[in-house]
Amino acid sequence: MKIKLLLTITFFVCLNLKAQEFKTPVDYLSYIGKEQENISKSMWKYTSAVAHSKSARRIDNTRKLLVKSIQTANKKVSALKDGYKGDVEYRNQVIEFLNISEKNINEEYDKIINMQEVAEQSYDLMEAFIMTRDLVNKKIDAEYEKVSLAQKTFAAKYNINLSEDTSELGKKMKISAEVFDYHTQLYLIFFKTNITDLFLSQAIEKKDIGAIQQNSSALIQYADEGLEKLKAIKPYNGDNTMVLVTKKALEYYKKEALQYAPKVVDFLMFNEKFDTARKSLESKSDKDRTKEEIDNYNGMVKQINKEIDNFNKINNANLQEKNTIIGNWNTTGDNFISGHVPVG
Repeated sequence: MKIKLLLTITFFVCLNLKAQEFKTPVDYLSYIGKEQENISKSMWKYTSAVAHSKSARRIDNTRKLLVKSIQTANKKVSALKDGYKGDVEYRNQVIEFLNISEKNINEEYDKIINMQEVAEQSYDLMEAFIMTRDLVNKKIDAEYEKVSLAQKTFAAKYNINLSEDTSELGKKMKISAEVFDYHTQLYLIFFKTNITDLFLSQAIEKKDIGAIQQNSSALIQYADEGLEKLKAIKPYNGDNTMVLVTKKALEYYKKEALQYAPKVVDFLMFNEKFDTARKSLESKSDKDRTKEEIDNYNGMVKQINKEIDNFNKINNANLQEKNTIIGNWNTTGDNFISGHVPVG
């Protein structure tokens, strides 16, 4: 399962400039604001691609276009060497913001992708991946706050009135961030049981009874913890599909640990007992084998065939249910994101 990556960037407030007597500083702000608008549009295209596209190539192409728009804006703003009549504080802060944004979206993106490739190996690695991704967002947001302050300081200095009404694009970005955050919250609850189930499956494959019992206990614990957390999570804008599908997944994993795993252990223990009896009988010559040993072994042969047949049935049924549960979770998650992140 791949968690969707979103680098949330909040760009400048919509400018509504009212200062005819200060026409030159207004033009200066408008010029920089236009460059920021171009970046905002590119950022939205990237966000929309992450939410609505299944193509990794398209998503990466929109990311590259975003980086290019930042580079273009940086060149234009950097060319304003004197700022406004020697006042370069606002200009310099914008350049710093653009430099850090480009670095994080470009270079840090590659680091995050590398982390994502190994994140699904454990819950701790997944948490570290998400924390790193969120840290990138916070770095960019922190720089934005500095730019916002510099913008307000410049406007105040030249008696320019700024309207802080949120633009339609800004609203879309805000909604998108909320949707991805909500999805991530549910994903972590689901993933903790999902990865433990993987460890359980590996233990079963290795026929490690101790590991099976250990992971079964952990699976019950994490399922119970997750179900308790779900009680506090409200529907997103009336949509409770993510909570419900996660609840069904946790209930399945708990049932698997309580019902399926013990049957696996019983089968493996009987199989070990059968192998011991077989090896014991094979180690003796025909004349040394007692009638009781032979009858006991023949009875176990009949029993092992039944046990294998029963095990295959419960194993196939469990696998089919598991695939359905995981498939439903993935589909619901994709539909939730594409359904709530604005289009266009």
